[in-house]
Amino acid sequence: MIQEKENSLHSPVEPVTFWRAFLFWLKLGFISFGGPAGQIAVMHQELVEQKRWISEKRFLHALNYCMLLPGPEAQQLATYIGWLMHRTVGGIVAGVLFVLPSLFILIGLSWIYIKFGDVPVIAGLFYGIKPAVVAIVFHATYRIGSKSLKNKFLWLIAALAFLAIFILNLPFPLIVLAAGLTGYFTSKKYPELFSSNAGHKNSQKDYGIALIDDDTPTPDHAKFRWSHLTKILIIAALLWFIPVLGLGLYFGWDHAYTQMAWFFTKAALLTFGGAYAVLPYVYQGAVNYYGWLSPTQMIDGLALGESTPGPLIMVVAFVGFLGGFNHALLGSEHLFLAGAIGATIVTWFTFLFSFVFILAGAPVIESTHNELKFTAPLTAITAAVVGVILNLALFFSYHVLWPHGFGHAFNYEAVLIAIAAFIALFHFEVKVMYVILAAAICGLFLYIGI
Repeated sequence: MIQEKENSLHSPVEPVTFWRAFLFWLKLGFISFGGPAGQIAVMHQELVEQKRWISEKRFLHALNYCMLLPGPEAQQLATYIGWLMHRTVGGIVAGVLFVLPSLFILIGLSWIYIKFGDVPVIAGLFYGIKPAVVAIVFHATYRIGSKSLKNKFLWLIAALAFLAIFILNLPFPLIVLAAGLTGYFTSKKYPELFSSNAGHKNSQKDYGIALIDDDTPTPDHAKFRWSHLTKILIIAALLWFIPVLGLGLYFGWDHAYTQMAWFFTKAALLTFGGAYAVLPYVYQGAVNYYGWLSPTQMIDGLALGESTPGPLIMVVAFVGFLGGFNHALLGSEHLFLAGAIGATIVTWFTFLFSFVFILAGAPVIESTHNELKFTAPLTAITAAVVGVILNLALFFSYHVLWPHGFGHAFNYEAVLIAIAAFIALFHFEVKVMYVILAAAICGLFLYIGI
């Protein structure tokens, strides 16, 4: 039996057709709960461990690049792998399907929220999902850390990154820059600290030969070409400029739809560090400056974003929907349409540049996966990100277990759900989607009984 399993691990993986990959990306769009850490853990489990479509080394190399970019790293990682497997169309399909189910779900939930107020069923589902998300993020921290922290030096980087953000509250871009520079300069004197001898085939846990393995040559479409870069940048410029021009000409520059396009363009380009780095900026602009929604509505929107599949930054769709609805931008007889258009506009301008960063930059990154001067900074950044994700896990824990602050009641029911989710993930290795489902059902029963 063991020999048979060993043979299957080292047997070649059959080529993956575009439509088979399409079905996987579609499924991922509906099961990608748990924020970026949970989503990356799901992709690692599916693509590296089970399907063996890509090796761990290549997966982490792509992840390191996505961590450097503004925007949702999990969605960008899906776009990267889809592009690597099936060219530009594969990347676009993977990235769009990562977002599209979440957009439709949030438009529907936003309408229910604004139309019917506090719906006990939805509130109950959220009540169970939130503590499960705590366990999912801790589990993701463990999984990514166990793969990427290969020596004491990388552990030290992770620890310092955690202290930098948890105690000193240093901005995420500064932590990334410091980790990258540390990796670059340290590798010149101690290259063995960043060697790939713990790669996919030599890792502690052998997942077998992958379709895109450590030594698989870069496919022709993934090689850098100036002509391709120019074409991508021109198309991206048109996809940004034409909608902005159209909104400005039809509604006027000061109209909320046009201002949404401009505001979320800045959010997409100027904010690094994932959703939790973007949210304070969005809150300040959408609530305090533009008044598209109230502070309470923004907090409720964050709960919706945490509890639906897709990137956490999809909370912007809720912001856009309420901005269109609250201000009756198409008149009082078209409130739902006004909200749906607002949600679509902010989603378009938030995610457009994520595709540009991957389709334009990934060919450069793919050419560097065996060059230490490029891989060492990225390896150090991954180590730092482990510390940052741990901080995120503690952030979640605080807000879920003490929902009204340390001075108020401790939520014992939430901690029981979190412990059960911990056991399911760590001991029984239950898939994230099943943990989320079970936690949602438990939360519903507990909430209704309150």
